[in-house]
Amino acid sequence: MVDRLIDKVRAGSRLDGAEALELYRSAPTAALGELADAIRARKHPGGLVTYIIDRNVNYTNVCVAKCNFCAFYRPVGSTDGYVLGFAELFRKIDETIAVGGIQLLLQGGHNPDLPLSWYEDLFRAVKERYPSFKLHALSPPEVIHLSRLSQLPVPAVIGRLIAAGLDSIPGGGAEILVDRVRKLLHCYGKATTDEWLDVMRHAHLAGLRTTATMMYGTVETAEERIEHMLRLRDLQDETGGFTAFITWSYQPDHTELSGTEATGIDYLRTLAIARIVLDNFDNLQASWVTQGGKVGQLSLAYGANDMGSVMIEENVVRAAGASYCMDELEIVRNIEDAGFAAKRRNMHYDVLGDPIFRERDVPRMLELATSREAGDTRVPEELRLYPARSRTGKAMRP
Repeated sequence: MVDRLIDKVRAGSRLDGAEALELYRSAPTAALGELADAIRARKHPGGLVTYIIDRNVNYTNVCVAKCNFCAFYRPVGSTDGYVLGFAELFRKIDETIAVGGIQLLLQGGHNPDLPLSWYEDLFRAVKERYPSFKLHALSPPEVIHLSRLSQLPVPAVIGRLIAAGLDSIPGGGAEILVDRVRKLLHCYGKATTDEWLDVMRHAHLAGLRTTATMMYGTVETAEERIEHMLRLRDLQDETGGFTAFITWSYQPDHTELSGTEATGIDYLRTLAIARIVLDNFDNLQASWVTQGGKVGQLSLAYGANDMGSVMIEENVVRAAGASYCMDELEIVRNIEDAGFAAKRRNMHYDVLGDPIFRERDVPRMLELATSREAGDTRVPEELRLYPARSRTGKAMRP
């Protein structure tokens, strides 16, 4: 059975769900890697591996969703809760541009005290100061949260955000796109499977490109991992709007759910089957931020053609115990030592050029930055301009 499925993949034929599950469960890891690598080489014959220089900024950690796998969020009223001010975000953009960055990956908690107008004003302010800088912002659950807060339909929220400066939408909040799993993870309330996919559908129809993700290793079965991929494949058949797929393992430390992290072998097998199943996705990213640089490098032999983001800053995964860091020099060294040519890209996977550090001096980055230093409780002055919904928020905005 496995040999027949291997031959089918080599012939370029699409697997159905049962076939994908059998291959995922039964094929030797080396065989999965070989199949995935052949598909990668066919889609990307030039021997290039790309990466992007951007910054992963979490603008608030206050969240009402309370997903049990998340170590990052703080409830409304927590003394550890924060909202970044516009000036803080501008400083982070300045630092990003200084090292060759072109984009902000902006995501945060479902904060009831940040109305849609706050996001619109922020996006407009960013575009006014940095016209060519890109905003890759607000995962589908955040869009749904804003739809509920504003009582506007999702397409209208997306339209307003685009008008304010939104360039693309990241694939966060997908976890596993199976409602049984989402209910167990306490993320069903923030977005059902159909709701998550519908945001992406509307984003694609509005002309935005987006990424897709999968966090595995919590309570899902192998069948449900494959179901997740098939739901993404179906939507990509429909819209063609996804630029890339990124999968990573659940990080259990400091979370309510707890548990253990999946192994590196599980990661490589999952990455490889994703390359095989998601035959209509051009790009797969290596998740070095959860797996470390060496497994990230090995990912390039298991279907990945992209090393993801230099990131500069990371908060969510770090809160759950992972703190890997790779600056541009180290990412490029990992790519080249694996036998590939390293090229910078943008979110649309257009190649922008050679590494920045070979063009000019760039300070080494040996540790990822955080949104704020511990103990910083500043409240941005501009928050007073926006109506709050929570009791704590109203008390802070006379």
